[in-house]
Amino acid sequence: MIARGLENKLIAALSNMPVVALVGPRQVGKTTLALQTTQKHFPKESFYLDLELESDLSKLSDAESYIKRFQNQLLIIDEVQLKPDLFRLLRGLVDIRKRAGEKAGQFLLLGSASRDLLQHSSETLAGRIRYLELSPFNSLELYKSDPLGFNTDKLWFRGGFPDSFLAVNEDESQAWRNDFISTYVERDIPLMGPKVSPTRMKRFWSMLAHYHGQQIVLSALGKSLEVSHTTIKSYLDILTDFYMVRQIQPWAGNTKKRLVKSPKIYIRDTGILHKLLKIYDFETLLGHPVVGSSWEGFVAENIIVNLSDKWEYSYYRTTTQTEIDLVLEGPANQVWAIEIKRSAAPSLKKSFHKACDDIEATKKFVVYSGTEHFPIAKDTEAIGLIDFLKIIAE
Repeated sequence: MIARGLENKLIAALSNMPVVALVGPRQVGKTTLALQTTQKHFPKESFYLDLELESDLSKLSDAESYIKRFQNQLLIIDEVQLKPDLFRLLRGLVDIRKRAGEKAGQFLLLGSASRDLLQHSSETLAGRIRYLELSPFNSLELYKSDPLGFNTDKLWFRGGFPDSFLAVNEDESQAWRNDFISTYVERDIPLMGPKVSPTRMKRFWSMLAHYHGQQIVLSALGKSLEVSHTTIKSYLDILTDFYMVRQIQPWAGNTKKRLVKSPKIYIRDTGILHKLLKIYDFETLLGHPVVGSSWEGFVAENIIVNLSDKWEYSYYRTTTQTEIDLVLEGPANQVWAIEIKRSAAPSLKKSFHKACDDIEATKKFVVYSGTEHFPIAKDTEAIGLIDFLKIIAE
């Protein structure tokens, strides 16, 4: 079992908040993390309900009477978005128990990143809930788990979903990802609310993979799928809500330059990206036109999931194509400019330094595929991914 790194945050949240929501895509390990962590490290007795099981869902036919039985205990409710009317009830019970002296650790909600979960909980549980996101495996947690055996290329190619990364061979990893994509569009997305044709959604997802690391033109995609640009926007939002896609927003600071205003689109898990693009082995990836943007997305996602809440991220690009792959803005007015390169001998264009001047960068890094850490032109540091993740995780 690979340690997921959220155990301490989960226990701290349960120790201070009445409701904790652990969200993330399906098959990412939320249930395993929740059960193992609470059983080993949380003092309250815990009970588990999986609302995908008809037997457990039926227990909530009279939800108020059932849930009231668990006073001074932790109730873990999995796939909670399947019963959104629970949230208003939980609010009332939380307030009653608070007056009786029970302030923290009442409910742990697990949700597959559905829009319903986020909307209902934010509307009815404001001030009573803390969110934690569990992403697929990332480089830093795997490195910490096995520093000598960590293989960046394996994680990059297979992606971080546990069953894909830990598969016994490449064929099994590919098969799992194929099943995951099919199940997501045929069952999971419809089950969680949005009514979209599975065939159309899968086609859209595949088309989106070709825009990985770019801005998309909604009208062009809409024309290809014979739907409106607003429908395309809704498809994009669905995949974003379910943590399949990340939209990185453009930098919003002050500048006289004309900036590109559309978000950059990334398929969050590169294993899923490679499957959508029909890249079946690592050697093919290295010779594929997408190799640079795939690596860029892999590094960017690793950085973002390891950032603390004190940092914000964006990208910078002008209409004349002066750009920075990732801009990190943090405490004490820190502005870090991040260029991402697959090359083992990274070099920079003059436009990067010009862009750094535009945003008044306080630090400049090139995160590349090597492991050495050394200075290059104009106060810029070349650094490997693991070393950079260690810096931002401090």
